[in-house]
Amino acid sequence: MGVENLEALEAKARDEIAAAPSVQQLVEVRASFLGRKGSIAAILRSIGGLDPQERGRAGQAVNTAKERVESWVEERRRELESGAREESLRDHRVDSTLPAARPARGHLHPLTLVEREMFEFFRGLGFSVEEGPEVETDWNNFGALNFPDDHPARDTQDTFFVDGGHVLRTHTSPVQIRAMTGREPPFRFVVPGRVYRNDFDATHYPMFHQIEGFMVGEDVTFADLKGVLHAFARHLFGADTKLRFRAHYFPFTEPSAEMDFQWGDRWLEWGGCGMIHPNVLRNCEIDPERYQGFAFGMGVDRTAMDRYQIPNIGLLFGSDQRVLEQI
Repeated sequence: MGVENLEALEAKARDEIAAAPSVQQLVEVRASFLGRKGSIAAILRSIGGLDPQERGRAGQAVNTAKERVESWVEERRRELESGAREESLRDHRVDSTLPAARPARGHLHPLTLVEREMFEFFRGLGFSVEEGPEVETDWNNFGALNFPDDHPARDTQDTFFVDGGHVLRTHTSPVQIRAMTGREPPFRFVVPGRVYRNDFDATHYPMFHQIEGFMVGEDVTFADLKGVLHAFARHLFGADTKLRFRAHYFPFTEPSAEMDFQWGDRWLEWGGCGMIHPNVLRNCEIDPERYQGFAFGMGVDRTAMDRYQIPNIGLLFGSDQRVLEQI
C-alpha cells in the first residue's frame, strides 16, 4: 500500500476509531494504524524508494495523517472515559433516603466487667484502691514478703527477670509493702493489676490479672478474713455459694490457706489467703505485737472464665470479637 492510498486509509481509521466500543479496543485500533507493524507505518517505510523530490511531499503527507489519527484516537478516548465515569456514577449512586448502616455495638471486656464488680464490693466495705508498678525490686517482690533466698519462685523457670536486679512482679503483693510502709494502721486496701509468671497452658498465661486485699488493725482476726471472703463470693457467684479453706503455706502469711468455691457439683480453686506474717509487718515498720492483719488474693482471669464459661484463658487476651459478642 503506497502514499496514493493514504486518503482511503485515513477514512478507514476514522470510521474504526469512532466505532471502538471500549478503551482497550481503541488501543488495538490505534496499533493497527500507528503501531510498528501498522498500515501507516508501512507507508512511511515505503517512502525510501521514492525519488528525492517526491520523498519530502510524501513524508509530510504521512506525518499529517498520523497527527489526524492521533487526534481522533485521543478524542475517542475522552468520550469513552467520560461515558465510563457516567455509567459508574449511575450504577453506584448513593440513595440518601435509605437508612444509614448501624455501627457495631461495643461490649465491655469480661475482665473489665468482673474487675468493676469486685471494686464495687470492696468500696462498699471501705477499702481503698492502691496500685503499683509492674516492674518491681527484688526486695518488694520477694525479700520484704519473707521469701527465703532459695525459694523456687526466685528461679528463672517461674519469674521474668529484667536488668538492674528487677523483676516483672509475680503477684500484686509488692503493693502491700509499698502501701503499708510509712502508714499507721488501721487501714484496708484492695489492689488490682497485671502480674507475670513463666507459665503457659489452657488455664495459665504468662501475663494475667490479680486482685488482692489486705486489712491491718489492732483487732483483725482470721474470722474477719473468712467473713469478708464469704460475702465476696456470694456477691460474685450468688447467695448460695459455698467456700472451703484448705491449710497451705505462703511465705508472707501465717496461718495460710487456699480457698475454693463450689460451682455446681465441683470445687474450684479460687485463691490464697491468710494472716499477714509478723516479719512482713516488721519489714514495713509496723509493730506485730500491736497490730495484725489479713491478706488474700485471687485471679481476675480465672473468675471471669468461671463466670462466663470461657474454656481457654488465651481467649481473654485475643482479638476474637465473637468472645465478647457472647457475653
